[in-house]
Amino acid sequence: MPRARKGNTLRKGGQRRRGGAQSSAQADSGSSEDEAASEAHSTTSECPSLLSTTAEDSLGGDAVDEQGQQEDLEEKLKEYVDCLTDKSAKTRQGALESLRQALASHLLPDFLLERRLILADALEKCLKKGKSEEQALAAAVLGLLCVQLGPGPKGEELFHSLRPVLVSVLNDSTASPAARLHCASALGLGCYVAAADVQDLVSCLACLESIFSRSCGMGGSTAPAIPASVHGLLCAALQAWALLLTICPSTHISHILDRQLPRLPQLLSSESVNLRIAAGETIALLFELARDLEEDFVYEDMEALCNALRTLATDSNKYRAKADRRRQRSTFRAVLHFIEGGECEEETVRFGLEILYVDSWAQHRIYAAFKEMLGSGMHHHLQNNELLRDIFGLGPVLVLDATALKACKISRFEKHLYNAAAFKARTKARSRVRDKRADIL
Repeated sequence: MPRARKGNTLRKGGQRRRGGAQSSAQADSGSSEDEAASEAHSTTSECPSLLSTTAEDSLGGDAVDEQGQQEDLEEKLKEYVDCLTDKSAKTRQGALESLRQALASHLLPDFLLERRLILADALEKCLKKGKSEEQALAAAVLGLLCVQLGPGPKGEELFHSLRPVLVSVLNDSTASPAARLHCASALGLGCYVAAADVQDLVSCLACLESIFSRSCGMGGSTAPAIPASVHGLLCAALQAWALLLTICPSTHISHILDRQLPRLPQLLSSESVNLRIAAGETIALLFELARDLEEDFVYEDMEALCNALRTLATDSNKYRAKADRRRQRSTFRAVLHFIEGGECEEETVRFGLEILYVDSWAQHRIYAAFKEMLGSGMHHHLQNNELLRDIFGLGPVLVLDATALKACKISRFEKHLYNAAAFKARTKARSRVRDKRADIL
């Protein structure tokens, strides 16, 4: 069950503005260009096609019969659940993909609660006997089931029943990296949501830590050579581990700091930009947790760490993709700013009529974990899922009538004015940057 978290701040806006949650790579801006910009599977299936009349029709007008729509959706979901035990691997994969999309974009706790045992049995078989893609999809569906059922006896029972299978696939070196990657994410998110026992938390932390720790030597400043095929797995294990640190008791945090803080900087030299970014964000989170425990916390090798972060924050190597350079520089500028000054950049998430401010590295990791699992359904769950609203301190679900929603809708003309103003501000900002470049040259 989620513990109390810090850094939760909610401000509700009276107008509806442009939404758009940012993922863990929240700002795609690099160096001078970035500063200027900052201003202004599909799988074929023999099952019925996914949500052809539900997800799309749900955006229709007031004449849509919501009750009938919900019944249609549940009928389709029953067919998907039945397909999970089909002899054809292709059919099972199609059913899993359809379930994954449905659970990410809808709230169905009552429907799932009635069929949790059937689903648990089917997912266990898919994880044990399925191939790479089937295992990956089953793990993703399991993570979404935990989000749907939330904390409590039923959710905890589901997680306990399938945790051994997740750990088995995660530790199986012969399993595909994609399957292990999704098992790591499901293990972390499932434990975060459903595990109430501290021993379960410590066990999952140790399991995830053992995955990425193999890539960190006991000494030295660089990580051992890591095959490109496992970069995604290491990144997922590190991020899931960091997620669980946000609810880890302080008595365990101090030991983790002593063990991992000197070793994680080695991953900053990885060839994978995603792994470098995950390592940087995790280091920032560890510093945040350390300063919570001890206000005047001092890291022994601070100068070397800041130099490494500064290098990544100003990296301009042309052999890296431009988007990767921008994302890396943006992330490590924020990490370096926090480690040197203790201030975390605030991220604004607008959804519906509400605004969520993510203003700590712990909140950033939690939000990114749910965003990765829910994808485009994140805003819907923020508005309606009591679990997420409790985690982020959003309060009870807002109930708004059609008149209130219509009053908050922005007209096309207002959108045009907003876009024109943003374009003008962006042009001015870029012009200033170009002038600075000319002076330097």
